[in-house]
Amino acid sequence: MQRRHTVDENSPQRKNKALFHQLSLKENWHPVRGAQRDRKEVWCRVYVTIDSYVSVRTHGEVSVQELLSTVAERLDCDEDDMVLMAVTYPGEKVLLQSDQCVFSSSLSAAERLHVCRRDLTEIMSPFTDNGQQRSVKMLSMNTWDVAVSLTNCDWSLFSNVHEQELVYFTLSRDTSTGHMVALEQLLQRCNETQQWVMTEVLLCPTLCKRVQLFKKFIKIAAHCKAQRNLNSFFAIIMGLNSPAVSRLTQTWEKVPGKFRKLFSELESLTDPSLNHKAYRDAFRKMKSPKIPFLPLLLKDITFIHEGNKTFLDNLVNFDKLHMIADTVRIIRQCRTDHMGNMLSQKDSVEVRTYINYLHVIDNQQTLFELSHRLEPRT
Repeated sequence: MQRRHTVDENSPQRKNKALFHQLSLKENWHPVRGAQRDRKEVWCRVYVTIDSYVSVRTHGEVSVQELLSTVAERLDCDEDDMVLMAVTYPGEKVLLQSDQCVFSSSLSAAERLHVCRRDLTEIMSPFTDNGQQRSVKMLSMNTWDVAVSLTNCDWSLFSNVHEQELVYFTLSRDTSTGHMVALEQLLQRCNETQQWVMTEVLLCPTLCKRVQLFKKFIKIAAHCKAQRNLNSFFAIIMGLNSPAVSRLTQTWEKVPGKFRKLFSELESLTDPSLNHKAYRDAFRKMKSPKIPFLPLLLKDITFIHEGNKTFLDNLVNFDKLHMIADTVRIIRQCRTDHMGNMLSQKDSVEVRTYINYLHVIDNQQTLFELSHRLEPRT
């Protein structure tokens, strides 16, 4: 920070206003939402139904035809029978041409992408999706390979998060300025991983396959913890603990005792009591490099900001700023050695492709309906 001296800074009100302006991140850092398209890789959601979408990891210059090809491969659909539309919040639908750039300046940030058949019907329904085929594909994957792909993916996002993004996310009420692109992508990925766990379980029609999926996800969570990836670890545990999944008592009863014991041990790390003491103690003992659970870090900054005044007697409360700086500095400490041997881990191409194109249902009501179809309330 640079201190500015002017001859007309005499009144406390003018000093406070000027100093607040100096501390503003807007003055020091001006990324725009278009910068997201300049990145080598971007994430985008392609909706296949009103409440179901495929999360696609692609590049900023991807064309409509290229994106359709990727989604078709993920959904096992015929690419020639698909079209891509941009749907606005008022409900207007704009049909995109095959050679058009998906992230062109003509598309508003408020629009979302929706893939459908050429007769403008939805590609698939979560109730008629071939859940048996999905579960077989997931169960055929090695749990360590899945955890490695999740960690590599999370690290690529985490390494791009600027420390100032955490402060701007907490202090700014305007979330549409594009100042937090990398952070928003990582938070979105955490949420999608949780929904992916729920979707995979609730779209599996047979009891024995669901039991195997539970075992798979518990092992994947344990591997993520071993790889010091607490972002995916939390997401998987929260997915298994979600109301729509935790109510499947018939399935949980069939899970072997050693897996339920392991899940209980892993679950204890997510216990929020005593200000997440279990997580904080475990995180402190982990060696760097490591990926923290970002929502908890943002929560700490929020409590510091809202629990302490920025100005005391017309003077800057530097104790508050030091506390925020110490908290933000954690992500720099976590990235020490640039992830070391974790980055050198090679994952399966098939698993990486699967992890990069997650199909999730983001509607809680739909997930509950699927849960009650699997195990009706008695």
